[in-house]
Amino acid sequence: MRTVLLSNDDGIDAAGLAALRSVAGGLFDEVWIVAPATQRSQVGHRVTTDTPIRYERRGERTFAIDGTPADCVRVALAHLMPSPPDWVLSGINHGGNLGRHDFAISGTVAVVREAAFAGIPGVAVSHYLRRGLEVDWEKAASRARRALEELVAEPPGSGRFWNVNLPHPAPGDSEPRLVRCEQERHSLHVRYEEDEPGRLRYAGDYHERPRVPGSDVDVCFRGDIAVTRAEI
Repeated sequence: MRTVLLSNDDGIDAAGLAALRSVAGGLFDEVWIVAPATQRSQVGHRVTTDTPIRYERRGERTFAIDGTPADCVRVALAHLMPSPPDWVLSGINHGGNLGRHDFAISGTVAVVREAAFAGIPGVAVSHYLRRGLEVDWEKAASRARRALEELVAEPPGSGRFWNVNLPHPAPGDSEPRLVRCEQERHSLHVRYEEDEPGRLRYAGDYHERPRVPGSDVDVCFRGDIAVTRAEI
């Protein structure tokens, strides 16, 4: 019997996690969900060691954790699950996790990185968001399934994990291809605007980030599914 652990950083009630759950149920015999009780995006690999961590059962093999995404994996492996899962899946994140810059701050990525520390293969799945377009989570689940069917048959190797970024096609665009690629090495253009003396607002534009042709940023932005293999 193959077992999978699901988590995310958008919170246990997120639409992306529900989409991932629908996919995982067709790929694994037993699905566990251990996810943050509320959104914990952009916290990187932060963990909780100096304060209590509360958890709540939300259903069969389903738990909400008052902690970070990395906490969720630690609590699941050390306390909630009777044995380690065969795989850990994270997402589907509401927003892209592309290039090395995103890796440093992403709670979605932290989930599978923590799994890799424990020797468990994982896949992080994110959905790039284009301005003015609603996410079709049914189609997102279908595209994630295509990627996961291929990747769970191909463990990434010790100390590694898979990172998948779904594009955000407009209605009528061609169906995305699955493309293996390298991580973008350029960082984001970080910019702030001072809206009043002594107060700044972040004004960077994720959509205009620099990209090398063939990188995961380029592949995803042009409308294909970007698949990279990352190291812890």
